[in-house]
Amino acid sequence: MSQTSDSAAWTALGDPRRDHYRLGGGAVDMTRPAIEPSPVAIAAQPESIIIDARKTALIVIDMQNDFCSRGGWIDSLGVDTSPVRRLYDPINRAVRTLRAREIPIVWLNWGVRADRANLSPVTRYPFHRVGCGAGLGDPSQGRASSAAGPSGILEKGAWGAAVVDELQSQSTDIFVDKHRISGFWDTPLDSILRNLGVKSLLFAGVNADHCVLGTLMDANFHGYDTILLEDCTATSSPQFCLQATLFNVRFCFGFTIQSEDLVTALLER
Repeated sequence: MSQTSDSAAWTALGDPRRDHYRLGGGAVDMTRPAIEPSPVAIAAQPESIIIDARKTALIVIDMQNDFCSRGGWIDSLGVDTSPVRRLYDPINRAVRTLRAREIPIVWLNWGVRADRANLSPVTRYPFHRVGCGAGLGDPSQGRASSAAGPSGILEKGAWGAAVVDELQSQSTDIFVDKHRISGFWDTPLDSILRNLGVKSLLFAGVNADHCVLGTLMDANFHGYDTILLEDCTATSSPQFCLQATLFNVRFCFGFTIQSEDLVTALLER
């Protein structure tokens, strides 16, 4: 059976810029035409890298109210969240530039079930201890989302689980809820990235030594290229934890870059 040369007779099933079938002429075309690479060279550690912009996505981790905002859970515990808020500008610059290049933006946040039915004690205990008896899904000691809506700590649908207003998320971005340190465990993240044809992942967010590193490591184990945006990542842990994270990423799991180098490279392309 020959395929018609009239491309208008075919309809894309899926994202026509990425993985898709073409339907038409009584046939299903599964050939998936090759996507021309869009190489971008970026200064990095331990060595400079070249990524394909058409096979890249940004994952922004846990930049949500309970971790970052005044009145959120961490703020209510007396933890200084100002280092986290210093990430807003560099993350926004990176997001704007990547979005202009049609590079997917994934917002990966804690969003636990209200009944916590899928959370084991070993997952709940560290948050319960750090929170002085108030942990995942417990009534918030800080600001509630609304009088009628969910208000549990890091609970899906609650104010504390939402991306902070200061960051420029859009409805066309991708939002994934997680309920573990790693965003790959028991979530659709891997399926989404594979459907997008992504191979290289950029990482930003908090905490560098917890959820950012845990998700980055699992991405590495899944076969993705992993690249940490240094100036778009922070932690509430002691600074030696951040330095250890940077060392481990560069030594074992991938590369680290500055967001300005990424933005410059994309704008020059």
